[in-house]
Amino acid sequence: MADIQAQLADAVASYALDPEGFVLFAFPWGQAGTDLADADGPRAWQRDILRSIGEKIRAGYEPGSVLMPALQAVASGHGIGKSALVSMLTAWALCTCPDTKAVITANTEPQLRTKTFPEISKWFRLLICSHWFRVHGMSIHSTMPGHCKTWRADAVTWSETNLEAFAGLHNVGRRILLIFDEASGIIDRVWEVAEGALTDEGTEIIWCAFGNPTQPSGRFFECFNRQRDRWSGRQVDSRTVDGTNKALFEQWAETYGEDSDFMRVRVKGQFPRAGSMQFIGTDTVAEAARREVSAIITDALVMGVDVARYGDDQSVIFFRKGRDARMIPPICLRKVDTMQLAARVADEAQRYGADAVFIDGGGVGAGVVDRCRQLHVRGLMEVQFGARADRANYDTNAERYANKRAEMWGTMRTWLKTGGIPDDQTLMTDLSGPWYFFNPRNEIVLERKEDMKKRGLASPDMADALALTFAYPVLKSHQAGGPWGGRPQQMQDYDPWKA
Repeated sequence: MADIQAQLADAVASYALDPEGFVLFAFPWGQAGTDLADADGPRAWQRDILRSIGEKIRAGYEPGSVLMPALQAVASGHGIGKSALVSMLTAWALCTCPDTKAVITANTEPQLRTKTFPEISKWFRLLICSHWFRVHGMSIHSTMPGHCKTWRADAVTWSETNLEAFAGLHNVGRRILLIFDEASGIIDRVWEVAEGALTDEGTEIIWCAFGNPTQPSGRFFECFNRQRDRWSGRQVDSRTVDGTNKALFEQWAETYGEDSDFMRVRVKGQFPRAGSMQFIGTDTVAEAARREVSAIITDALVMGVDVARYGDDQSVIFFRKGRDARMIPPICLRKVDTMQLAARVADEAQRYGADAVFIDGGGVGAGVVDRCRQLHVRGLMEVQFGARADRANYDTNAERYANKRAEMWGTMRTWLKTGGIPDDQTLMTDLSGPWYFFNPRNEIVLERKEDMKKRGLASPDMADALALTFAYPVLKSHQAGGPWGGRPQQMQDYDPWKA
């Protein structure tokens, strides 16, 4: 047994400067009963990256050469196997060099905890030398006595106020692997601190940045532009990769346009032409949640009703009176049928004296609209998210919207600069979640709910319900509704003709 282990150690060590060779050797490609039974090796683009990193490291050991950091950036569309490559690189780095230190971070803690590191853990369990390491939820370390703190990989979250993990990234004379996943979302300060730490002489340093190219600025963008002489950049079109969903990509091309920013970012691996793809900024949403506002008593009370279409979605009733969208708490309902939802809408509209009720009439929402009409809900109007944008705007420089949903969100985005919303994390996440793009007619297209789900986000039901309150203008009135139940008491008691 000792001889077998020694032979294994020698075999693995022989790939210290050959990531591609190690990956082909160490994983059970094509072996029945394994997760890799149907694969004969890494995908072509993955092999190219493994080969590129190996060439850079080997070049540092040539006579007269200096060992320089191997900097590799990959911008790509979805579904190409980025996390699998991150896992292969991590396995190679740890297995072929004792006391390697690897740090993996991502744009958000949930991305790191629920996607990136679980994939790494899965691949480590497939290794021919998996018994050399112990896998935990957010770390992997050597089982060799005395090396659990020096020979390891860690998932490290970051914040603007806590960058010590990157500032202390040193491992003189050994190997450092630093991986940024979804790198477009990692702030420049993290990049700067990490780069300042990667200065150890005589140390193998591999720094890889992967992600969708969501921002046409920042350090990830610079890897392919201003710093392209330092970084080896590769942009991968998802349609060129085996095993990706080509039919879905064709559907996206038809929906958003082949040359849209949506296709550039999520399929082609190209940076968008516009600025941030986030339609409503996180800062804007946070300020609206903190802002103190009060409605004018004559402001119309408007209800927006977003009707659930899927089992894990919720129907939401949202109230807004002028600048105030928090005086009446939103109502979230799960697993109610159209009749139950319609009855609740009618009851709430009467309770508060709503001046307008805008209901999402797409799909099953049509049944809610029909039933509310039967119940004679005052101010009822059906809204189709996919209909054309039809609010009058005489500003020739105004933004143009591809459909009604984008138009409502655009009006809501402007309102958020002065309005107030509940301090509710679900609502705040919903508002800042959707991306936007421009179609060939230069109209704003908002990301669809189903595409957000493919990106790992929940359907923005609460935000859509609030957006519905901006479907059309509603006139102010002395009879305006509110939490007092319709016409304000002070208005009812006042008679201007009484002496």
